[in-house]
Amino acid sequence: QVQLVESGGGLVQPGGSLRLSCAASGRIFNINAMGWYRQAPGKERELVADITRGGTTKYEDSVKGRFTISRDNAKNTVDLQMNSLKPEDTAVYYCNAQTWSRVNYWGQGTQVTVSS
Repeated sequence: QVQLVESGGGLVQPGGSLRLSCAASGRIFNINAMGWYRQAPGKERELVADITRGGTTKYEDSVKGRFTISRDNAKNTVDLQMNSLKPEDTAVYYCNAQTWSRVNYWGQGTQVTVSS
């Protein structure tokens, strides 16, 4: 089992920044990719960004150039720096860890609200 604990959500004005952090514990040696998903009310959960153990990143098109994902393999953490936030970024953000055998683990979710 893998446990994921998120922190860093909150309320921010449009154009502002937030940083989400996620710490993994448990059977961490099984983890390949780590990333962030989000789910807005009435919408499906979608990938925001992920990063493999080797450092390969992937971003959802609407966040490219605004969000940056980073990972510290020694500390088993993954962060998401979110800049130039827009109201449409409002959602619950979930940390994800995927093992080499493609088993997914999820954090409890953290609310990000972008509003003036």
